[in-house]
Amino acid sequence: MVQPPDGRTLVNFATNFYTENAPFTRTITLLGQRVDLRIRASGFGWRFGDGERLATSSPGSPYPRLEITHSYQDSGAVRAAVDTTYSADWRVDGGGWQPVAGTVTIAGAPVALDVVEASPTLVGYR
Repeated sequence: MVQPPDGRTLVNFATNFYTENAPFTRTITLLGQRVDLRIRASGFGWRFGDGERLATSSPGSPYPRLEITHSYQDSGAVRAAVDTTYSADWRVDGGGWQPVAGTVTIAGAPVALDVVEASPTLVGYR
């Protein structure tokens, strides 16, 4: 998610980025055994659409807690995205949890963002 909303931000403005980060579980039956999976996001690869990237362990957060921000230097259309890396644990028939070897990274869908330049206007008061 991007803040400010509505797909527009300003040049040289700290644009806020964040994503949902809820862990989840799955249960499957494999060879007659119940296998539980506990899956969580463990890394985030932010692609800001202007060639800049950032790797974090944080999913960011909504305003006013600005954790993941990016300031665009030029106006124009960009497509920002976040790729999420997942780690997991498994157990068989209620036994002890074991880590799954390796991780899986899922590419995020790009979000269109229009970076515009603000025009200062001098206003006189009478």
